[in-house]
Amino acid sequence: MKATVDWTGNASFRVTSGSGHAVQLDGPPDHGGENLGPRPMEMILMGLGGCSSFDVMSILKKSRQDVTACHTELEAQRADAVPSVFTHVHLHFVVTGRNLKENQVKRAVSLSAEKYCSASIMLGKGGVDITHSHEIRDAE
Repeated sequence: MKATVDWTGNASFRVTSGSGHAVQLDGPPDHGGENLGPRPMEMILMGLGGCSSFDVMSILKKSRQDVTACHTELEAQRADAVPSVFTHVHLHFVVTGRNLKENQVKRAVSLSAEKYCSASIMLGKGGVDITHSHEIRDAE
């Protein structure tokens, strides 16, 4: 896996993945940024959410659950000192569908957290306390 980063002025950078997708990153105005894109640490949090959500949906599809939507909310706390690393991240999955089984959703979230989500496992090994919760909503 590869990526490139190109400075585009002030505190702004264009990050391009090896697969050719680009994202504009920018710093906050108090650090010379213009708020043109997410902060680098926000991208890490977004990557964690995407990785875990991908796993949960894949597991639920394989278990033949009739999922109509999956919304994941992430909340992170960071250390007050430099480096301002994540100290705690909580992921809350809101899974909507028809006749969803509680044990299947719980299992999917657990498997992602403990076995499949590379981002979650990597951050956890780095000392980040990562917790998970879920709720099920019936599709209308």
